[in-house]
Amino acid sequence: MAGENVVVVTNDSFQREVLESELPVLVDFWAAWCGPCKMIAPIIDEIAQEFSGEVKVCKLNVDENGETAAQYGIMSIPTLLLFKDGVLVGQQIGYQPKEALVRFIKGSI
Repeated sequence: MAGENVVVVTNDSFQREVLESELPVLVDFWAAWCGPCKMIAPIIDEIAQEFSGEVKVCKLNVDENGETAAQYGIMSIPTLLLFKDGVLVGQQIGYQPKEALVRFIKGSI
């Protein structure tokens, strides 16, 4: 589930939504069975609202989109990848408090 400012991406839409985005993009790699993913989800929604117009926030379900997860070497979830101009510029693995994620984003864009 994603908040209203969060874009759900798939193997098919990843190129268009993430790599070709004019804005920097934060991608949350998650799965429905992942406890820490559920804990971080409301934080991801808040970040999507607060950074609206500055950073695009996306979610990718690794169970349904294994090809993209494998392409980026996702071994643990949640993993957050930050892309700028189609290039991977940052990575956070595991649950992070909101303040840490905001610092991560601001420090990478």
